[in-house]
Amino acid sequence: MLLFFRFLAALFLLIAVIAGVYDGTRSMAADRLVTASLLEHWTAIAPTLLNTTQAAVKRMHPMLWDAGLGQLLQLPASLVFFVLGVLFAYAGRRRRRINVFAN
Repeated sequence: MLLFFRFLAALFLLIAVIAGVYDGTRSMAADRLVTASLLEHWTAIAPTLLNTTQAAVKRMHPMLWDAGLGQLLQLPASLVFFVLGVLFAYAGRRRRRINVFAN
């Protein structure tokens, strides 16, 4: 299980670096800070999946999309994947063994 968490951490951190490079090149071209949100990336990569997911979530509860997931998708993609990578790296870290000696 720890190996799987480390794999996910590496994958999410790689995606964060790619998104950061994408944001950096766009920022240099525009001479100001430009960040792409998760929603922008999702719209560019799989727009039909986004529409299907939005319809399914709104069917469950409309406020769940508007207040919850809609706000999450407005965050910069590099930040979200970096945080996910750090959390999975922490969950997949090697635990230090403690030897307990009882006399």
